[in-house]
Amino acid sequence: LLAGVQRNDLVLTQALTFVATCNAILYCQAEPVFIDVDKHTLGLSPAALEIWLEKNAKCSDDGRCREKKSNRIIRACVPMHTFGHPADIDSLIVICDKWNIVLIEDATESLGSLYKGKHTGTFGKCGTYSFNGNKIITTGGGGMIVTDTHLGDRAKHITTTAKLKHPYEFLHDELGYNYRLPNINAALGCAQLEELDNYIFKKRGLALLYENYFSGSDLQFIKEPENCRSNYWLNAVICSDLKQRDEILKKTNENGIMTRPIWTLMHELPMYKSCMRDDLTNSRWLQNRVLNLPSSVVSYV
Repeated sequence: LLAGVQRNDLVLTQALTFVATCNAILYCQAEPVFIDVDKHTLGLSPAALEIWLEKNAKCSDDGRCREKKSNRIIRACVPMHTFGHPADIDSLIVICDKWNIVLIEDATESLGSLYKGKHTGTFGKCGTYSFNGNKIITTGGGGMIVTDTHLGDRAKHITTTAKLKHPYEFLHDELGYNYRLPNINAALGCAQLEELDNYIFKKRGLALLYENYFSGSDLQFIKEPENCRSNYWLNAVICSDLKQRDEILKKTNENGIMTRPIWTLMHELPMYKSCMRDDLTNSRWLQNRVLNLPSSVVSYV
């Protein structure tokens, strides 16, 4: 909404993500377009994005990027920093600027991760973070938007029922939402934020143990991309094939070790099965092989 996404718009994103990324698009009555990811980042692939746009998009006289066949506006692009590993943001920015597309970062899993020394979530028009119970810091629920002052004021307005300031009257000038974070939850988040560096230190230490453990095995530990510092929110390995992945899933969970597969690709869900997409070659390959490992921030020594 802050980026101006409207009914019937198209929003470019990845099929390899948690469903909330796409639900936010559908809430605006827009439609996601699923673009492939890179294997080394698990995030939206700039090469795949450029190829899809060159084939399927055009810049109209009004400066808008539009899908050729339907003439629908391609309004925004939402990459996700998967498991806390930064996507190739610089390349995505270049492409989005070229095609006049708003970049919105889904940084819900990457609080504290750095891309070339700068925090993920601070590159796009807006960045979003999650404080859900499973994240690196939590308020019990809710999240945070990072943006400029103008859009920040607008976000504050529409997330607090779009109520106009008045000493006593209840005046609302548009459809609003009650998305505010209660003070007690915010206080919990502020206290945890002071421990973020310590949590990241422990997360990275656990990731190093995993990396050393799997070194030389037929399981490939997923490491942070070059020139990045990942918070390693969720550790994962790449199995040799679907059969090995399922065998490990079964054996670990039967023995009380919670492992899990990566998400079902979004276009395989009923509400997104008719959405436009590219061939999703890497996404399909990763879906059959990625295995998530226990990654709690608790002491591991």
